[in-house]
Amino acid sequence: MCGIFAYLNYLVPATRKEILDILINGLKRMEYRGYDSAGIAVEGSDSEDNCSVKIIKQTGKVAALEKLLLETKDLDYDKIYNIHVGIAHTRWATHGQPSPVNAHPHRSDPNNEFAIIHNGIITNYKDIKSFLLQKGFQFESETDTEVVAKLIKHLYDTHLGQSLKFSELIEMTIAQLEGAFAIAVMSKHYPGDIVATRRGSPLLIGVKSKTKLSTDHVPILFAKAPLLDKSHRGFLGSSRGRRDEDTEYMPVGPHKEIEYFIASDASAFIEHTNQVIFLEENDVASVHEGVLNIHRVSKSLDDRTFREVCTLKMEIEQIMKGSFSSFMQKEIFEQPESVVNTMRGRVNFETKEVVLGGIKDYMSEIRRCRRLLFIACGTSYHSAVATRQLLEELTELPVMVELASDFLDRNTPIFRDDVVFFLSQSGETADTLLALRYCKQRGALIVGITNVVGSSISRESNCGVHINAGPEIGVASTKAYTSQFIALVLFALVMSEDRISMQQRRHEIIEGLQCLPEQIKTVLALDEKIHKLANELYTQKSLLVMGRGYNYATCLEGALKIKELTYMHSEGILAGELKHGPLALVDKAMPVLMVCTKDKVYSKCVNALEQVKARHGNPILICTEGDKEIQSMSNHYVEVPHTIDCLQGVLTVIPMQLLSLHIAELRKLDTDRPRHLLKTYTS
Repeated sequence: MCGIFAYLNYLVPATRKEILDILINGLKRMEYRGYDSAGIAVEGSDSEDNCSVKIIKQTGKVAALEKLLLETKDLDYDKIYNIHVGIAHTRWATHGQPSPVNAHPHRSDPNNEFAIIHNGIITNYKDIKSFLLQKGFQFESETDTEVVAKLIKHLYDTHLGQSLKFSELIEMTIAQLEGAFAIAVMSKHYPGDIVATRRGSPLLIGVKSKTKLSTDHVPILFAKAPLLDKSHRGFLGSSRGRRDEDTEYMPVGPHKEIEYFIASDASAFIEHTNQVIFLEENDVASVHEGVLNIHRVSKSLDDRTFREVCTLKMEIEQIMKGSFSSFMQKEIFEQPESVVNTMRGRVNFETKEVVLGGIKDYMSEIRRCRRLLFIACGTSYHSAVATRQLLEELTELPVMVELASDFLDRNTPIFRDDVVFFLSQSGETADTLLALRYCKQRGALIVGITNVVGSSISRESNCGVHINAGPEIGVASTKAYTSQFIALVLFALVMSEDRISMQQRRHEIIEGLQCLPEQIKTVLALDEKIHKLANELYTQKSLLVMGRGYNYATCLEGALKIKELTYMHSEGILAGELKHGPLALVDKAMPVLMVCTKDKVYSKCVNALEQVKARHGNPILICTEGDKEIQSMSNHYVEVPHTIDCLQGVLTVIPMQLLSLHIAELRKLDTDRPRHLLKTYTS
């Protein structure tokens, strides 16, 4: 997983320093997507008639690249460019260890004829590399991306003299690629032009113009003939397709002052523009002489003939840390507002009605289904575990909760009368997206639960719910977990709205939802007390987290946060399984945290606590406010407000989020960017 960012200014004068600042700031906004190395490529001039491409790369975070740029002597910061292309990349290593040579952008040859940035994995890169080695190409990196740059060069040389358009050259290239990718390419042969394309990885285009855009959509140009002969098995690009030039359309920005921003995430350019185009699978977007065109090699029945220019509502303030020490801290403390935003416009607390507009038209079909499946990874998976019991209770349907990777490994049977929910904060998680396509091919109804409008899952689902938690920059998910939790509770309430026997239960849950934001504020007020607990734990090597019932998901999610942020070993244990193995780990030296709140499994949790104490354990407790009985059984406890059982997990998980944050800070670790981890895994 990596972050890619490109900037093109057409007839908008900008100094080299202004261009570099835009590229560096764009990378900083996306550094959650990768931070082991970074690089940029910018246009320059060897002479008035000869364009060149300069590439600068550095290991470490974007700040290290920024420092290197300041130390580079030949950049001529004051030179003004009326037309210029620059590309930038922040990397998370997949092929090859972090090093300047493995960092992006990658080049086609020592003369930097083509420079490319890439997010994703090319699965057939070894075959392409073998072919190119036979053609005399020499490789300098260990990456899969470099083969793409050299394949572009090979195809360019093969078709030299045929007036090959830049977009056609890239289309010929991606026809040979397998795997997932989002790429942007610049070239000294096509100065002032850029081409970007995606398959399996997200890519967006921001548009900024002083004058009103001539259109609010970009028509798609389709090839009249196949770009490559399907019988051709090599990497030569034996035939070129003719572009459908008869399509009547008004392209974006014809020969007027305009700026384009191409990125993996809108947060990279939201400070410049909120006008954005979401590219679909296999779109090839090209900018030539300031005009944006979007091409596709072939047309299928369900292809739309245009891409809409959308207006994003994200504000730059939302992705700034403000007075908080880290994005993670900011996002933990935003949860009173984020859960309100998830419920806003959906819950009428006076009439006790719940409406989910995104799935309203499909509710009759959902109610007729044979079973419900919830498929996700990591934290999103835990939110489904947290609400499974309530979903089973209120829907009276079989509910399966699956890890996306395991679901795919098993080739799980899916039927046309299944309804399958796919949960992902980013809406781009690779395994979840693959599972979605697997289920869609088998005729199941697909429901997406995401936080990102325009993401792949939200676009490829039949219907869905946006959790509206706001941008989540910290790698370790916090507010997205609680908002996904609430969204699934709302779905359970919608499913049971016509069942008289469940009305009292529904009303109690809705009343609990109404009180939840203030109760979250009460838990957040315990921050200083939790910080003191962190002081006693941060030198430990392990932490066991135990609970059961609705709080089992809290144990899983809490243990995951400890692992993600502190690098301690931590394990979420179902307290009912304590005697079946985990109890062997308990002694006076083993830190144990137990979640034990007032609900129907309370007495069973107390029994597990007694067993831990009998083995000389001294557990830290997360318990219900005012529960003197259980507080007397431990020297360390955190009290959370009492709410209805099915919502208690929202309140009990927040102390775990804060604890992991403070332990990481005491260990002097980067809480926003844990080692080896990323916000969004798309490959």
